[in-house]
Amino acid sequence: MTTNEGLSVVTPADWVPGPRQGSWTYDDYAALPDDGQRYEIVNGVLLMTPAPTPNHQSISGWLTYYLMMHIQLAGRGRVFPGPVDVELGPKDVFEPDVVVLLNAHLHKVGPKRIIGAPDLVVEIASPGTATLDRISKYEVYARYGVPEYWIVKPTDRTIEVMILENGEYYSAGIFRAEQVLPSRIVPELPVCVEQFFL
Repeated sequence: MTTNEGLSVVTPADWVPGPRQGSWTYDDYAALPDDGQRYEIVNGVLLMTPAPTPNHQSISGWLTYYLMMHIQLAGRGRVFPGPVDVELGPKDVFEPDVVVLLNAHLHKVGPKRIIGAPDLVVEIASPGTATLDRISKYEVYARYGVPEYWIVKPTDRTIEVMILENGEYYSAGIFRAEQVLPSRIVPELPVCVEQFFL
């Protein structure tokens, strides 16, 4: 039996009993026993992802804290720290590190998962998840119409802001240190990038 203890890269979970790879759906995923592992489905392929590091969790905590202050406490929507299941489509189920839904889209919150595109997803990339975050998830998030996608790189202490226009993402830039993020979803966020990396 393979586990993600010591797993440093995203890997197809070919050993998990279930449908053939490429055919996994949310229902198959939801039926998995709780084995303590982290799974996502991309284009019907069940993937196992590495356990987050303490630094990853610290960054996730700060992102959640500041977004809670400027979204949820301001009455503009809700912030969900990971892990939370986001079913973008029948064969695409992700667990973003942080998810934001504005008030107009809170109907997407179900009892067990968010169904449909959030307004903002944040992924904290590690060397083992960088390709998944920057290529595979990037394409799927764009296909399902996620308006804004942040890619956080702890090793560089940077955040790239991706904005969806005409069905494709363009990079609004890679931000660091004392710069603030030019977010359309959280336009008034007065937080320097370095504050997410304390």
